[in-house]
Amino acid sequence: MKVLVTGVNGQLGHDVMNELTKREHNAVGVDIDEMDITDKKCVDDVIGKTNPDAVIHCAAWTAVDLAEEAENIDTVRAVNAYGTKYIAQSCKALDCKMMYISTDYVFDGQGTDPWKADCKDYAPLNVYGQTKLEGELAVAGTLDKYFIVRIAWVFGVNGKNFIKTMLNVGKTHDTVTVVDDQIGTPTYTYDLARLLVDMIETEKYGYYHATNEGGYISWYDFACEIFKQAGYNTKVKPVTTAEYGGISKAKRPFNSRLDKSKLLQNGFTPLPTWQDALARYLKEIEY
Repeated sequence: MKVLVTGVNGQLGHDVMNELTKREHNAVGVDIDEMDITDKKCVDDVIGKTNPDAVIHCAAWTAVDLAEEAENIDTVRAVNAYGTKYIAQSCKALDCKMMYISTDYVFDGQGTDPWKADCKDYAPLNVYGQTKLEGELAVAGTLDKYFIVRIAWVFGVNGKNFIKTMLNVGKTHDTVTVVDDQIGTPTYTYDLARLLVDMIETEKYGYYHATNEGGYISWYDFACEIFKQAGYNTKVKPVTTAEYGGISKAKRPFNSRLDKSKLLQNGFTPLPTWQDALARYLKEIEY
């Protein structure tokens, strides 16, 4: 199968390319230099010439706080909404599958119940969430052969993430302050890439949620486990989002719990536990 992957310089795109290659698929990777997704003609040209059987669309504006700045909003929408729509339109013209990587930020992040994959109670809290939702709606409104996979709390070898931040801060600080009222589950891109390729090899289309197993935790819990597994003596002080103050420009969801039962219902193998993923990840990176 020939698969075009966008955003190959990012954490997830990098791992998806590796997984496709491992399985001997014909993987074609692009990033902004090869295909500017905000340029419809460029998208049509690249996807048309590649003529893939499937597109896995990992490219996105993911800097959540920067997305709130007035001068960036048009660009964020151009990438997350219009760029996604252009890719969906190209896929429709070629009758190829499309997989769009989305986020729990399309919901309002309130309550304690895990969000179900087919829930349509959209109420994004910030520009990032709103534009990712617009991307979802463009895909679902254009195509029949699509996967929309929502993920949360992503970490991978290729890029910045919470684990790397904690390890860096832990080297220079005895105590770290971390919020304990935002709840979710981490997602290791290496594990996620395996699942995404499992999915794209099928025709079990629709909405899915995917994170590692291992239970729902707070960022505070995650930080404690990071330091424990890394062998750091750094103490972690729990605080509420309100106490943490105005460091974040964008509103963050309190409830990032994702219900992943649809994966099992459709015969997909769930990801390993996040604790196991963290242990493997720490072996992969130098810290």
